Amino acid sequence: MLLIIDGKKLREKTARSRVLYGCIVVALVSLVGAYTAGSCRKTDTTAKLVGLVGAVLAMAYILLYGGFYTPAPKISCSCFSPAKRPDDDVSAKELLEKARSLVLLLATLAATITYTAGLDPPGGFWQDNGDGHIAGDPILLTTNARRYRAFYYCNSVAFVASLVAIVLVQKEKLVKHHALEAAMILVLFGLIGAYAAGSCRDVNKSIYAMALAGAVLIYVVIHIVFFTLDHKDKKDDAREDLLLEKRRKRLLLFAILAATITYQAGLTPPGGFLLQDDKLGRHHAGDPVLLDNYPRRYNAFFYCNSISFMLSIALIILLVNPNLYRPAIRSNALSVCTAVGLLCLMGAYATGSTQHLKTSIYIIVLAVVVLLVAAGLLLVFLLKRHGNSKKNPPSAPIKQKDQKGERKKHARRKYLMLLGILVASVAYQAGLKPPGGTWQSGDSGYEAGNPVMHDNRRPRYLVFFYSNSISFVASIVVIIMLLPQWLRKEQQGEWEKWSLRVMNWTIRLDLFALLGAYAAGSNRGWKTSMYVVALIIAVLGYFVIHMKISTCLERRRKKRDAELHYHEGSPQSKP
Repeated sequence: MLLIIDGKKLREKTARSRVLYGCIVVALVSLVGAYTAGSCRKTDTTAKLVGLVGAVLAMAYILLYGGFYTPAPKISCSCFSPAKRPDDDVSAKELLEKARSLVLLLATLAATITYTAGLDPPGGFWQDNGDGHIAGDPILLTTNARRYRAFYYCNSVAFVASLVAIVLVQKEKLVKHHALEAAMILVLFGLIGAYAAGSCRDVNKSIYAMALAGAVLIYVVIHIVFFTLDHKDKKDDAREDLLLEKRRKRLLLFAILAATITYQAGLTPPGGFLLQDDKLGRHHAGDPVLLDNYPRRYNAFFYCNSISFMLSIALIILLVNPNLYRPAIRSNALSVCTAVGLLCLMGAYATGSTQHLKTSIYIIVLAVVVLLVAAGLLLVFLLKRHGNSKKNPPSAPIKQKDQKGERKKHARRKYLMLLGILVASVAYQAGLKPPGGTWQSGDSGYEAGNPVMHDNRRPRYLVFFYSNSISFVASIVVIIMLLPQWLRKEQQGEWEKWSLRVMNWTIRLDLFALLGAYAAGSNRGWKTSMYVVALIIAVLGYFVIHMKISTCLERRRKKRDAELHYHEGSPQSKP
């Protein structure tokens, strides 16, 4: 699978490349077989699922050869291509490579989450045999067969379309003529349908969840219309287009990974599912435990998580079409949507990671404090910068140094965005599904849905929980700080230099808190936790020693070279 990312090796028409491609196809076909065998219990369902593969392949080739596309050279707004038109063969190849990488990224993550959701469906499994079911069958299939089938087929369509896109992404014609783009749009709509059907048990909630995506698209259009009324068309600016493409990549990376974690969290909410009907008859087997215990808290989690998921899907749809994302990025509409998605993600974490109101308030206060500190530092910077700009007018920058510095800043921003998103994803999932699991029933004197470690090892759980929460909040703050781009050009340089330093320290805090959460949550003995901490210190010590030795050797080498140069240039050494 790693070789498919390096498409150049696979596109070489050699015996080795054919063997590699064949191995990848065999691996993906085996994945389809495992999904088919493990996600359903009936032969006719298996046959329908296998037929989906042929249907998606047929759709791709019908779009390619059936005359439903426009030839690539005449297209100026490819959904999976950057804004600039290809003027020569080199730029055309670059556009194709970017299209391949985007299709591959979307397809890989979609295949990952849909495969997991198919084998671990919402509602859980029956633990014993009963009327109309046997142990191991999905509970939702028995209690609400129509809803389960809607989820299952939508999820399966997204899964199969993703795998087909991964296999066919090396075919240049399919990428050039946008046949795979239709498959990826099908994947996104499949994810929306599966989420709406599997994340709740009420028809009204499903409708509300699907309507959120449309509401986001409508908001973006209105935002663009109102904030571009006085906009004047500018001539093509290569530097501005390049910066816009970089912002697009960061926003797209966030949207794809946010959709991944919110999809999984929505289908398998925190606290797990009821394994049998409750005694009062209000809730049934397969319903979320959190909904049974605290309906308001569950609704808050559900809507926050759903808003974040639908925002992410809408962002992906917008960010693949240059005619849509260029004005949306310039008017900061997508930055506003991303910030709202992050805040909703934080709200979902606060309501879903604990069943205690006081703890949720602590998390919200922690997030507000960190955001206020960041906003205060920004205000201080702007005031200080405004005072300095009056005393010392900015000098003309050197073009070469400016370009080199811009490349370094972009690399640093990309690195921080990637770290922030990955850590936020890990911390979000760990907070909603804590180590040790949750109580599935209240028969043992404990509250169903509560973390087991919270009741058995409370101090250890608190260390894990707050370390994980600090890591999550710090990651969200870093991502939010990377979004704003509305400062004037003369202020952007100093702002980026200052903000990058703050974000570096925030990421360090983020990673240390994540290490603390891992040390507390990965085992149950304090002695083992101390070993983990000692291992961390040892690794850090190794790097410090390595850097010291490397620095000393470099100084000696420079000193030796300087002495040699001095002796060669002295009068005594000359004949």
